[in-house]
Amino acid sequence: MTKNPLSDIASWKSSPGPNGIPSICSAHPIVIEASMLHALTDGGYLLVEATCNQVNQDGGYTGMTPASFRTFVEEIAGKTGFPLDRLILGGDHLGPNPWKALPAADAMEKARVMIAAYARAGFTKLHLDTSMGCAGEPVALPDAITAERAANLAGVAEKVVAETGGVKPVYIIGTEVPIPGGAMEELDILEVTQPEAALETVRIHQKAFADAELSEVFGRAIAAVVQPGVEFGNENVIAYDRPAAATLSATLGRMPAFVFEAHSTDYQTREALTALVDDGFAILKVGPGLTFALREALYGLDRIATFLFPEKRQKSLIDTLEAVMLARPENWEKYYHGDDGERHAQRHFSYSDRIRYYWPQPEVSAAVGQLFDLLENVDIPETMISQYLGASYQKVRDGVVKPRAHDLAISAVGAVLEDYFSACRS
Repeated sequence: MTKNPLSDIASWKSSPGPNGIPSICSAHPIVIEASMLHALTDGGYLLVEATCNQVNQDGGYTGMTPASFRTFVEEIAGKTGFPLDRLILGGDHLGPNPWKALPAADAMEKARVMIAAYARAGFTKLHLDTSMGCAGEPVALPDAITAERAANLAGVAEKVVAETGGVKPVYIIGTEVPIPGGAMEELDILEVTQPEAALETVRIHQKAFADAELSEVFGRAIAAVVQPGVEFGNENVIAYDRPAAATLSATLGRMPAFVFEAHSTDYQTREALTALVDDGFAILKVGPGLTFALREALYGLDRIATFLFPEKRQKSLIDTLEAVMLARPENWEKYYHGDDGERHAQRHFSYSDRIRYYWPQPEVSAAVGQLFDLLENVDIPETMISQYLGASYQKVRDGVVKPRAHDLAISAVGAVLEDYFSACRS
């Protein structure tokens, strides 16, 4: 039986090699390609995760099932030359959230089907998130019910893995993060998870797994999701305050088999990310920060294409996205607030980056393809790169990045990735 590469992550800090691992939470092909290229250079594992809303048996907002997501990622690996034995696939927030409008019994049955599909597709890092109330239940459930439902889902995954003979998965427990998709309001300050709350989360899950005769399975629970005090809203970022998280970090000494998983680390500085890993938050989730950087690059390329080829397109990429978002507002309207002008700005420039839900839309995908086709084989002038893609300007000047559209998009995402990989190997 192949060993799960994350099974001993709690001991990484005391061994040669990385101290943690970035978790790439994106289904955008350019983001995944950039991540693979970066991991090839870095030489370690690459962890790519899909969320319950993004990928599930019903297709999620990407239209992909867990099996088709694996195929999608492996095709990019073939293109980049990334070895599949260094690829780890994870499932995030696996639970009833996509179906929480249903009664609990029905929503949990859908969740069981979903986690079985993830396990069957060979996802080997599974975050169990059953904390949300379903129809007729409170918004947040008591810990005992959350843990019982989590153990139930783990049992389903284990049965599938036993049937398929796959690598035994590791599990992530705990849910002290905003709902999948991010915070819904402007943020000022966050309360760091109380140390006793973190310990209680582990204790109550351990008991629930034991009650379900899954104690051996709980031995593969490697991390708890906690709130270290990092988050982002539409227009602001709450930076990591290391002293404020010190007592929480210290609780890992009482849980030697665990690390912490930090969600919403997007837009933190490299120094803050390094401190998080050093303090035991060894799994750094990042998603919107990567597609935010990609969107910046695509918008820059869009402006360049408009200037260079003013008669070649009927509609710019930016205008296409605006039209699609206005026609299908369900992925942004309850998250963005203010007057029409403020909501217009947030649709395109919010840290929450809810524009990421629209890249898979056929009209948007076609507009991106048209943009790259238009700029194919075009050496973009350095002066325009300086104007519209300033973050890559010096790399182009130094000959590190080619002045081509695809290379510039990869470079934009790679700059963010370097902060994460650097923090995990410091």
